[in-house]
Order: sequence, then C-alpha cells, then structure tokens
Amino acid sequence: MTESPEHLPEYLARLTDEEAARFITEGLLSGKDNVPAISLNQAAEALPESPRRRLRAIRDLIDDAMYIYRDDRPTQADAWLAPRLHAVLRLTRAEAADPALWNYLALGVAPDFVVWRHLSESNKTVNARYFKGPHYKQAFARLWWSAELFRNGPDYEPVVIACGIQDMLNTVLRLDVIDHRPTAQALVRLLKREVVRTGRDANALGKVVNTAAATLMYDVIAPDVERDAGAVRRWIDEAEEGLAVHHRPLPVGPAEERAPEGSVERLTDYFAELFADAPVRGKEEGEEVPEE
Repeated sequence: MTESPEHLPEYLARLTDEEAARFITEGLLSGKDNVPAISLNQAAEALPESPRRRLRAIRDLIDDAMYIYRDDRPTQADAWLAPRLHAVLRLTRAEAADPALWNYLALGVAPDFVVWRHLSESNKTVNARYFKGPHYKQAFARLWWSAELFRNGPDYEPVVIACGIQDMLNTVLRLDVIDHRPTAQALVRLLKREVVRTGRDANALGKVVNTAAATLMYDVIAPDVERDAGAVRRWIDEAEEGLAVHHRPLPVGPAEERAPEGSVERLTDYFAELFADAPVRGKEEGEEVPEE
C-alpha cells in the first residue's frame, strides 16, 4: 500500500496541474507505488514561509484521522477531518481556490491518505481526480471547502452533519447556491431533523433546490448578514502567530456572525416542501446507496 512520503519539507508548497500529472501513475492509483518525494519537491514551487503553512501540523492531523478510523469505513473520517483540516490550514478563499496547493497536499504530503480514503472496493483503484481535480472532488479541497461553506460562523457542527452523508460533498458541494449561507444551513437542518436521511435523498434535494434557484432568488427571500472579513483575517493571523489546534475537541472557526435564524428557517420550510415532491431513485424499493 502507498506509504507516507519519505521526506516532508517544513512548509506547504504549490504543485501545478502539469507537474502533478507526472506523478499520478497507475502504480499510485492502484496503491502499489509511492510518490518519489525528492523529485516531487524539486518540481514544486516554494511559498513564503509562515507558521500557518507548516506541514507537520497538517500531517499529524491526517495521521490522527487514519488512526482513529483504522477499523471503520474510511468514509467516516470525512466528518471528523473536514472541520479540523479547515481550522489547522487557515486559508483565505482566494488561497483555497488555488488547485496547486491541493495538488501538493495530496501528492507531496499525504498520498497514502488519498489511497486509504478513496481506493475503490470494486475496481481497486483511485480516481485520479482525488489527487488532482476540482474543489468538490479533490481529496483535501472537498473537505476544506465543505467546512468553509457549511460552517455557521464559528460553529463547525453543521460541517460534521453535512459531511456525514457523502452526497452532500459529491453533489451539493458543486452547486453555486451553496455559497449562500442560509441555503447551506437550511440543507443541514433538514439532515439534522432527519427529513433527509440518505445519499440519494441528499442528491435529490440538491437538484430541486438548485433548479428552484433559477426562478427564486434565495438571497432576496432569505437575506444573509454582511460577511465580516476582519473576523476571518484575525482568525488567520492567529495561525501566523503559531496557535496550535487540538484534534479531539471540535475546533472553533472565525468569529463571524451566524446566518440569520429567520432566513434559515424560512428556507428550511421551503426546501422541505420541495423535497416532499422530489423524485428519489430507489426510494420505494428502500435500496441502500454505497458510499465512496
């Protein structure tokens, strides 16, 4: 099985898509080969040194996740790891939109995690897009962005709930409407209330909510408060000062105001009505949905 890199630099770096593609081999995707760490780091682009980019804290967190869930289905690690990765790797959204960061994290820091988490049980291989892919697919980008989009101000509990169902990441995360905080919180609330229970439920809900957004402006009927960029900056600055994040308790995110409760409830009721009429594949047969 693919092992952790033999050489771990001190700081996070960038690895362009073109360079990353050279290291995504059939042997790696089948979990048989390791990534040549020295060659990869020679191809990577160094970033300015900063305490918040130290790799040891990130690697320790990933090791902890693999240890905790060593006897469970790897999919269960997502809900634990997503909020903690977000709290340890404190990025601006502009930084997090750079795929080269995630390429490096997957190939240069934790290729063993990507194989452990995403090796398909059916064909015994990993989809290459978990190493190098869009934000809703790449192994670490999907977790970080899930935490960013589903957190409610400083509260990561909605992230834990959302990441407990794989289709919230696989389907809902790619929808533009999820950037509207009351929409994201309303979707989570339907999970918490068990109106939506399965991956297929979540997939169907995401489709009807996205379709309805074409004719109904959610930010008009359920307005959000203005985002506090200063709170996010202060949260990032804490990491610049070397603040450590403990793994066991659920961390605390940026001290932003939460999504307005009235807006969240308004959309929760509306989405529940949409879901009641949504076609859910296999609903009548009671089929189970395998998780990726």
